[in-house]
Amino acid sequence: MIANYHTHTYRCGHAEGNEKDYVQEAVKAGLKILGFSDHTPYEYYDADPARYPSRIRMKPEELPGYADSIRALAQTYSGTLEIHLGVEAEYYPKYFPRLLEMLRENRIEYMILGQHYLGNEVGDVYSGRETADPQTLRRYVSQVCEALDTGLFTYLAHPDLIHFVGDARIYESEMRRLCRHAKETGTPLEINLLGMREERHYPTASFWPIAAEEGCEVVIGCDAHQPDKVMDIASEKAALETVSRLGLKLKETVELRKI
Repeated sequence: MIANYHTHTYRCGHAEGNEKDYVQEAVKAGLKILGFSDHTPYEYYDADPARYPSRIRMKPEELPGYADSIRALAQTYSGTLEIHLGVEAEYYPKYFPRLLEMLRENRIEYMILGQHYLGNEVGDVYSGRETADPQTLRRYVSQVCEALDTGLFTYLAHPDLIHFVGDARIYESEMRRLCRHAKETGTPLEINLLGMREERHYPTASFWPIAAEEGCEVVIGCDAHQPDKVMDIASEKAALETVSRLGLKLKETVELRKI
């Protein structure tokens, strides 16, 4: 790998280390490009304040400090490492316009799509929860496709996060719909190394042959929540074996889509 665009910081509440720790590990590993994409803040302005803001993402008031820190590191390491300022964001239609305002106010460069929840998160379904309900699968795919239609997401992180254990024919049909839409919108799909190294249900074996058949472009993302995971050699090797075996179209770098 020469580039990783999927990197978190302590602000999301479930990652370790500060930004400089990640940068130093990236330099040590020989990366050329490091993109930070911590879990974006979201303002759930009509939700129960005892439950939200969400506890899996940075708070809105932390966004300016996050942006300033990454921009400062980009200047410090200019000529050694190309550093970009992004976020990993869900597409929640109700709250999305306000999110874009916040991101643009703080000059965030790019978003990657990680659709962790359906609907608008508040009181709805976590995408990674095991389900045999076809409607949940269809909702996931439809919401992802709607997000891709905005043209604002640089790539789709862990597209196979949805944990469907029902009829395999329905799974294939819906994920083929997702893959076709990704190709139509020119959106790469991420092979997620966090899921690989922690042996989660994703990367899902039945998903990637569909992506290959549909001619989707793919990118490898470390999804680093600890500094030493910005370069994960063992998982990268396994991901590259999947790419080679299935004939997937690997992109070493991606063009960042402006917000």
